[in-house]
Amino acid sequence: MSLITVGTMAFDAIETPFGKADKIIGGSATYVAYAASNFVKPVQQISIVGNDFPKEEMEELRSRGVHLDGVEVVPDKKSFFWSGRYHEDMNSRDTLVTDLNVLADFDPKVPDSFQGAEFLMLGNLMPKLQLNVIQELKQRPKLIVMDTMNFWMETAMNDLKIVLRYVDMLMVNDAEARQLTSEYSLVKAARAIMQMGPKYLIIKKGEHGALLFHGDDVFYAPALPLEDVFDPTGAGDTFAGGFMGHLAKTKDISFENMKTAIIVGSAMASFCVEKFGPTRLKEINKDDIDNRVQQFKDLVNFEIELV
Repeated sequence: MSLITVGTMAFDAIETPFGKADKIIGGSATYVAYAASNFVKPVQQISIVGNDFPKEEMEELRSRGVHLDGVEVVPDKKSFFWSGRYHEDMNSRDTLVTDLNVLADFDPKVPDSFQGAEFLMLGNLMPKLQLNVIQELKQRPKLIVMDTMNFWMETAMNDLKIVLRYVDMLMVNDAEARQLTSEYSLVKAARAIMQMGPKYLIIKKGEHGALLFHGDDVFYAPALPLEDVFDPTGAGDTFAGGFMGHLAKTKDISFENMKTAIIVGSAMASFCVEKFGPTRLKEINKDDIDNRVQQFKDLVNFEIELV
């Protein structure tokens, strides 16, 4: 069972109330791969990097069952770079620098060896590029999930709405769901988004958990209360990697199993924020993940008697 992930592999410079990291590995596809590879192999990566992207990082990903045939290496340019500063509440941030570098010329291609993959995770990218990947696949995957952001809603809304017709699930945060639909109520926003094409919708609410919608069904998963949150960058992509990894591992895309996948994704995201970049994701093992998932189960498990 294979999973294709499309997105960025990059460098980040991050400042939070807990500290500062001048240049660390980042990118949506990087986080998805590190999370998903705990559950499914191979993870088939489609991305682009420059001549400065560390060979050690590529080897680390390969050692975890990530296939990099779809990663283009541009020898005379630098990798995508993003710098941001988080506010005290860690839910909002200011972008300081965005250097597209190789990303400006990104034209994702699906290698022949990736054809036939049953799961596709489209990380946050220009909608036209997301659509190109879908159209390059000779066989439609069992599940196509996409992420997007407010920037594309402001600059490429028509293209975004076209891609939404082709995907099974959209993942956005609550502000993005409201912006996409002009509905303040998340229930109304969800209904409007599902009318645009996706049968499933996940609305991420940061430290307040996530909502899963399908038809009239709704499921809510809380976030794990953590003592320290060092760096929320990549948490949403790590969530997506855990979510997709669980679905691909179990080969089950029922609404009931998606509930479990949300808990798994939330558990992975809770690791991600504990250190800068993907550092923490490189340290954990199956026992750590199982214990963290159990913590989530304990958090929401209760019995009640109505009298």
